[in-house]
Amino acid sequence: MGLLEDWLESAPSRPGELARPLVTLSYAQSLDGSIALRRGQPLALSGAESLKLTHRLRALHDVVLVGIGTILADDPQLNVRLAPGKDPAVVILDSRLRLPSKARVNQDKGSPRVFCTALAEASAKKTLEAAGLQVERQDSNRTDRVDLRPMLARLHALGVNSLMVEGGGQIISSFLADGLVDKAVIILAPRYVGGYKAVDVPLEIRARLPGLQAMQFAPYGQDLVVWGNLEGA
Repeated sequence: MGLLEDWLESAPSRPGELARPLVTLSYAQSLDGSIALRRGQPLALSGAESLKLTHRLRALHDVVLVGIGTILADDPQLNVRLAPGKDPAVVILDSRLRLPSKARVNQDKGSPRVFCTALAEASAKKTLEAAGLQVERQDSNRTDRVDLRPMLARLHALGVNSLMVEGGGQIISSFLADGLVDKAVIILAPRYVGGYKAVDVPLEIRARLPGLQAMQFAPYGQDLVVWGNLEGA
């Protein structure tokens, strides 16, 4: 285990009345903060070593979470293939249930848990459940997306203690804006892209965005990995 992995394994739980899983935010970005050329268009940024790191981090968490945009753009597997360890469970936030039943994430052992809102058609829910997925309706927030706090409380009630958020940009922005990130691991690729940014929040929220405390960094192959605790977490 490396320094970063040891740091993650020592993370405390979050007990209390408003208990939720410990949330780690992890994604790759360019020097200018881009995670894609444009929204919905995938872009490979991680080098070989940092990609292996991502798989090791997945193995250290109970759950990996992404939004439907990531599934539609990248069709990822979200399992652990490049490192030792077990696959995490997968959670997908999909307000309107646009998830294709034949997405690659649905093909591995263990069915993803999909959270939707009242906007999702009953027929879409029935189709995904028939394909073996676990689909739950959740409260929506002011933007008609899945409300993150009750969703996290639900996962905690199901026994989830640690959760890794991988993207995409809307999900990353929402977790940061709601103050629901405890730790961050950011892979910095040595290139400029000028594309779709990882964090995009309304002007009135920007002053509330947290910074990293006790920041550490290390090279992983061609990339630089930065990690630390989030202020106020």
